[in-house]
Amino acid sequence: MTSKILCAIDDTEHAKNAILCAAELSSKTGAQLTVCTVNVLMGGLRGPPIYLHDDVDVRKMLDNAAALARQHGVKNLAETELKGREISTSVVQYAEQNGFDHIVTGTGDKRGLSRLALGSVAVDIAGRAHCTVTVAR
Repeated sequence: MTSKILCAIDDTEHAKNAILCAAELSSKTGAQLTVCTVNVLMGGLRGPPIYLHDDVDVRKMLDNAAALARQHGVKNLAETELKGREISTSVVQYAEQNGFDHIVTGTGDKRGLSRLALGSVAVDIAGRAHCTVTVAR
C-alpha cells in the first residue's frame, strides 16, 4: 500500500502532469504527498556553489505545485528543495533515505537524437529507484 509519495517537479509544463497524477494518487490512497524540486549545482568545484535557480524561483515552483495539489484534494502535503549535481540521483536518494514508496515524475517530449543526446531524467529515476515510479505524460 502506498503511504508516502514523492513528486519531483521542475519549472516546465510537464511538471503539471506529474503534480496532477500525484495528487490523484494521494487523494485516493490517503498517502502523504511531498513535492520536491532539485536545484542543480552548476559550479562550486573551485569556488562558491552556484545553483541553477535562486531561492525565489525555487519557492515559486514549490508554492505553485503545492497550490495545484491542494486544489485537487491533497490534504497531507509537504514541500522540499533538494540540492545536487544530478537530478535523478538526488530524487532517488532522497526517496530511499526518507521511506517513500512511490515516486511520480513528469517527462518531456524528447524524441530521436535529442533523447539520445540529453537522456531522460524520468527514465533514469525509474531505472534506479527502489520503489514504484510513475512517469506522467
